[in-house]
Amino acid sequence: MAAGCRALGTEAVALPGDVSDPDSCRESVARTVGAFGGLDLLLLNAGQDMWARLDELRDPSVLERLMRVNYLGAAWTALHALPHLKATRGRLVVVSSLAGLTGVPTRTGYAASKHALHGFFDSLRIELAGTGVSVTLVCPDFVLSEIHRRALGPDGRPLGTSPMDEARIMSARDCARLVLAAARRRRRLALLSARGRVGRWVRMVAPGLIDRIAARAVARGR
Repeated sequence: MAAGCRALGTEAVALPGDVSDPDSCRESVARTVGAFGGLDLLLLNAGQDMWARLDELRDPSVLERLMRVNYLGAAWTALHALPHLKATRGRLVVVSSLAGLTGVPTRTGYAASKHALHGFFDSLRIELAGTGVSVTLVCPDFVLSEIHRRALGPDGRPLGTSPMDEARIMSARDCARLVLAAARRRRRLALLSARGRVGRWVRMVAPGLIDRIAARAVARGR
């Protein structure tokens, strides 16, 4: 990816790290600022999925891993990035999921970690009022990526194959385009599918209907 950016005439630095390690999060921010002299935008996109009913789960550490990668990694990185974002009146963009707004069967731990993201960054947005730093939460629907093949199964191991009907879900390129558009506009919340936008309002008056739609979507793999 870094090589592809350089081929387009831009500067890029690839920094290996582990978002589930708070020291690694701090170092990533420090090395980025050291390389470029500042920070205009922080895009938090690291994620780990699961695919198992809770009563099938044989490795309970899956739940902790999901929290460390999906929630704590984002929180730790944002903590260290804040002084630099305030200096540039920058943008903080968090890639969440529709699972951060509603429950999804087979995704108990994943949905919990995404709900935590919303609580954290909605609160942080209020703290940042007047600083010029915007906080954008982006909620894609299912997206074609490696996250499904690497989703953790009941035994805590990656599935290895995608259970999704990948021909029917959004491409990563289309998702990236919509995320960047939301970041440019400093949107508060961006829901990237019609199903997500409608479902957000329907859930207020007919939550049982949304439960059934979520169950059906998972069963059909889209």
